Amino acid sequence: MDEDLESRSREQLVAEVKKLRDAIRSHRDASGHDLCWHHPALWALLPERVAPSLEVPVWPQFMRGCIKYRQSLDEQLADAPRSDQEFKG
Repeated sequence: MDEDLESRSREQLVAEVKKLRDAIRSHRDASGHDLCWHHPALWALLPERVAPSLEVPVWPQFMRGCIKYRQSLDEQLADAPRSDQEFKG
């Protein structure tokens, strides 16, 4: 899948690494309600163009997953500031 890298110049490879780092930083720095969102922009950085095969959980299972994710943030980021800001769409 990465054969395209072989034909790139050093400058092209450096540009690609910078682009990937920017995308990873954007994902890493997501905060607040942005943490809950799907991030397809990361997939768009891959050279292969495939339609992702997504499966969306039904609401009860989805909400249990959200709760588990939020609990993991309490465990992993116990000292992070908390916000009571409502989601605005």
